[in-house]
Amino acid sequence: MTRKKHKPNASPLRPEKSAPKPAAKFTPKSAPKFTPKPAPRERPRGEKPSVAAASTAPTHSAASGRGAPFWLYGFHAARAALANPNRSIRKAVLTARAASELGASLLKSVPVEPAESENVARLLPAGAVHQGIALLCDPLPNPDLETLLGRSNTGRKLVAVLDQVTDPHNEGAILRSAAAFGVAAVIVQDRHSPPESGALAKAASGALDIVPRVTVVNIARTLEELADLGFWRIALAGDGDVPLKEASASGHIAVVLGSEGTGIRRLVREHCDVTAFVPMSGPVESLNVSNAAAVSFYELSQALKPA
Repeated sequence: MTRKKHKPNASPLRPEKSAPKPAAKFTPKSAPKFTPKPAPRERPRGEKPSVAAASTAPTHSAASGRGAPFWLYGFHAARAALANPNRSIRKAVLTARAASELGASLLKSVPVEPAESENVARLLPAGAVHQGIALLCDPLPNPDLETLLGRSNTGRKLVAVLDQVTDPHNEGAILRSAAAFGVAAVIVQDRHSPPESGALAKAASGALDIVPRVTVVNIARTLEELADLGFWRIALAGDGDVPLKEASASGHIAVVLGSEGTGIRRLVREHCDVTAFVPMSGPVESLNVSNAAAVSFYELSQALKPA
C-alpha cells in the first residue's frame, strides 16, 4: 500500500497511512499608585477636529497603509508594547482598573486619558476585547535583516518566513508560537501580509513587541540573503520529500510557510534547500498554517539544541 499522494502546495501536515519511504540524507500583585498625566483636552461635541489632528487619526481600514497609527488593545498586547523601548505610543486611553493593573512604572512616559469602558470601546472595532485599554501607537521600525541575523551574532538561530499569510489572526498566532519557541525573527512580505493593527497585536498576545517582525519586498531574494547568512532553508508542504524531523541541518534554519489557499509559491519553493512535511497519523489530513507553524517551531527548536 503506497502513501496517499497529495496535491502540490497542500497543507504541510498530512496523514501517514503506511510506512514512510526512506528519507534522503542531508548533510549540511500589588499595583503601584497611579497618577495619570494630563491628556490633551477632549473635543466638545460638534467641534470639528483640526487638520493636524485629522492627519494623525488612526484608521482600521486594511487600506490605511503600514505607516498609519493604530489602536492597540488588550492587557497582554498593551503591556508588551509599553515595555518595548522601540514602540512609540502617542497616548493611552484607560479605565481606572486597567491603569492600576498596568502600573505607574509602565505608564510614566505616556500621556494617559482616563475613560469609562464604553468610551474605550468606541475607539476600537466592534466586538474588540479591550479590557479597558486602548493605546494609540505608531508601527514599529522595520529591523535590518543582516544586523538582526548577521554572522557576528552567536548561537544557532531559527527564523520563520511567511509566504503570503494574509490573515492577522493567523499571523498573530504564529508570532505567539514564535515567542514560545525562541524563534529569532518572523519575515513577511510587504504587499501580502497584514499591516500592524490591534487585531494582529491582540492575536499575538504581546509577541508582536517581543519577536522581531521583518518586512521585505521579495521573499525569494530574501531567502538568497538568508543562505548567504548561513541559513538552511526548509519549505513546509504537504507533498514534501522528507519528514521535517529529518530535514534539518547544522547551522541556522529558516522554515518557510505558505498561505492556506495556495501554499508556498513555486519560485519561493525553488529557493529552499529541501521540502519537508510533518507526518500525521489521525483522520484529519491538515491543520491551518498557524498550527503547522507551532508544530514546526517545536520540532526545529529541538533540533537546534546542543547534543
